[in-house]
Amino acid sequence: MNARSDSEGPARNVANMTPDRVARTVRGLSDKAIAWLFIGPTMLLLLAINLFPLIWTIQLSFTNYRANRPNAPILNIGLDHYRAILTDPDIWLRMQATAHFVFWTIALQTIIGFALAYLVDRKFRGHGFWTTLILVPMMLSPAVVGNFWTFLYQPQIGLFNYIVGFFANVPPGSFKMLGDVTLSPWAIIIVDTWMWTPYVMLICLAGLRSIPDYIYEAAEVDRASNWRQFISITLPMCMPFIMLAVLFRGIENFKMFDMVNLLTSGGPGSTTELASITLKRAAFEAWRTGYSSAFAIILFVAVFGLANIYVKTLNKVKAR
Repeated sequence: MNARSDSEGPARNVANMTPDRVARTVRGLSDKAIAWLFIGPTMLLLLAINLFPLIWTIQLSFTNYRANRPNAPILNIGLDHYRAILTDPDIWLRMQATAHFVFWTIALQTIIGFALAYLVDRKFRGHGFWTTLILVPMMLSPAVVGNFWTFLYQPQIGLFNYIVGFFANVPPGSFKMLGDVTLSPWAIIIVDTWMWTPYVMLICLAGLRSIPDYIYEAAEVDRASNWRQFISITLPMCMPFIMLAVLFRGIENFKMFDMVNLLTSGGPGSTTELASITLKRAAFEAWRTGYSSAFAIILFVAVFGLANIYVKTLNKVKAR
């Protein structure tokens, strides 16, 4: 009783201090209106934070504005930046490098992540410890991962070269993962796969744990083999979760910047120069703000369009 009186004290004081006109107005509001009254300011703030930069970027993409020359006259040049980007063969090479990176990272992370989730779901002895150990790479920052793997890829002292050299029977210093045109794209794919496979594993594990046990029991009564249960039950019912993991990792890898920038800075040459690195160089090295704004809008439209198509496919799979 005392606790209730203590909790009602501040509320009563606030009610007594509320002007009569405001009190009568609040009493006439529905629960839904009161809820909107509380969340409305936050939603307006979030919309302003997200919409203002987007609208400003769109506006700058039609101008010759440079951030390092704020006092220079700003001219409206229309679609010139968009034409220059879409007809630039170098830009298409960067998009090709980005597509190569996104495709292989998603493929490897999905296969390995689902396999790990399937093994962890077996609940073998010590599975909790191994699950925690597998999740460690995902908890590290990209800066730590980039510096860590840069050391591992060192030709002379790097552990990665010694392991590959031992199994491939080649000298460890005979190849450079970060300095070779052929190997460097796969070097960043390996690092991203190592870091984010646990994330895919968690989503797939949630899908596996959501399958009711009685379905497997009914399959065992029908004498279905383990392979038949996997093909007919496990994989189809886990497919929406797998597709969701692919969606999240595809969006993140398409805009990947920090880890690749630390590992290779787009090199050697421009072999690993992803679209995000090209955008950064145009915006903050060449100071072509209008050009980089147009490039950012193109990337946004590409990601938004592909994600929209993918989500519609995901909804169809979930509706089955």
